[in-house]
Amino acid sequence: MLFRQIDDPKLAQYAYLIGCQRTGEAIVFDPERDVDRYIAAAAREGLRIVAVAETHIHADFLSGAQELAEQVGAHVYVSGAGGADWQSKWVKPFAHTLLQDGTEFAVGGIRFRAVHTPGHTPEHMSYLVTDHGGGATAAMGMVTGDFVFVGDLGRPDLLESAAGQQGIAEPSAHALWRSARKFVELPGYLQVWPAHGAGSACGKALGAIPQSTVGYEMANSSVLKLVGNEAAFVKDILAGQPEPPLYFARMKALNRDGVPPLGALPVPPVVTDVCAQAPSWEAPGTVVIDTRPWPAFRDGHLPGSIYAPIRKMLPMVVGSFVKPEEKIVLVCELARVDEIVRDLVRIGYDRVIAVVAPESIAVAAGMKLEKTPEMTAAEANAARSSSFVLDVRGASEYAIAHLEEAVNVAYTRLLPHIAELPRGKRIMVHCALGGRSAAATSMLRRMGFDAVNVAGGFEGWKKAGLPTAAPTAAISARAPALTGAAASSKPSGGCCGGSCHG
Repeated sequence: MLFRQIDDPKLAQYAYLIGCQRTGEAIVFDPERDVDRYIAAAAREGLRIVAVAETHIHADFLSGAQELAEQVGAHVYVSGAGGADWQSKWVKPFAHTLLQDGTEFAVGGIRFRAVHTPGHTPEHMSYLVTDHGGGATAAMGMVTGDFVFVGDLGRPDLLESAAGQQGIAEPSAHALWRSARKFVELPGYLQVWPAHGAGSACGKALGAIPQSTVGYEMANSSVLKLVGNEAAFVKDILAGQPEPPLYFARMKALNRDGVPPLGALPVPPVVTDVCAQAPSWEAPGTVVIDTRPWPAFRDGHLPGSIYAPIRKMLPMVVGSFVKPEEKIVLVCELARVDEIVRDLVRIGYDRVIAVVAPESIAVAAGMKLEKTPEMTAAEANAARSSSFVLDVRGASEYAIAHLEEAVNVAYTRLLPHIAELPRGKRIMVHCALGGRSAAATSMLRRMGFDAVNVAGGFEGWKKAGLPTAAPTAAISARAPALTGAAASSKPSGGCCGGSCHG
């Protein structure tokens, strides 16, 4: 048996290529939309992809299952459990199997057994993998999707917090508990192959180790240690979940109903005459995404640009600030165009119409560039009384400590609250270190607000010894609002549940 974990570090997503070397057949679990990577990986091993399987209807990226069915004729395996509302509607034209708990199928000499593991979503399937071709009679591991991560379980609130299914978070948490009780009964040696690692917004405490075992998770996962107490388990798994990016709801709908065909990746033209082209980019319906380092962006960028660094923040920023129908102009190093285009198509942004190299902006004679104002912590403190203070960290970070007058909404949920922000008054934007607030400030200035970034963020504020408020309850991730009131008290891991830096 051949086993390959294929990583997307930006979305902290893992797909799996599993193949039978005797028959040359392979299956891919949970592929992203740019499927040429999986086809090439299989070819390098002398395999051809004959099947594709999904653990569930994803919310954080566009699935490549339909693309593989179209491009290579892969047989599609998706869940048929969980009720009619949670079925993949796009599979009918393709050769497919709707799986129920216990359904088995084979690819070459490898046997797969579907295990219904609801909680993260009602239809969620995990897959036990047994290498019969290699002489095994028991499963080696389980493809757990968004059910079991290293150090965490998949959050059960996304259908409510991201997709608007009201009242489903708590029942889903109880379903997850029932699934977890079955998981801990599995053999301790069984390997765990999750769909995400550290940095994913599909949980709050995911580990950076790419795989685990049932025994290790039972010994070390804090939430699995609560499996003997249903009430404590439910309370823990719902508390402190990070605010999901806005694009999650759109991913969920498209993955259920049908992902638009991608075919070949977009190849945007490189523009060197910025002065001639830039006026057309300022028209409604086009957005400039600038990936240069923050000091370069701050000191001079094309009018109306949004700052989106090439880190895990990039999909979060674009997915939260840009409409999917808008055309995108990239400012980036030419060597990274393919990487960034892939980042964008994985979350449904296909309309990349041009690329501008950083040096083309620097030498654009006569081009009027915009600057983004920035304050030190001391300057921001002096201006507090005359400014609107906007804290774009996660709710659980805000709960630990914040500025007394700060209004909190996570940057990934900022756009729906734009009408609540004051016009004609300076808005001082801060996060933990300055990265999220820089992106939010660029978006607000694009929309005409007098926004200023606070350099160094809240950590810089504390280091300067400036006053902060006492801890308070966090804003609910299910209903983020421009308010200091709250419902949940447990902080999430990392600066924003692990989904960005700063």
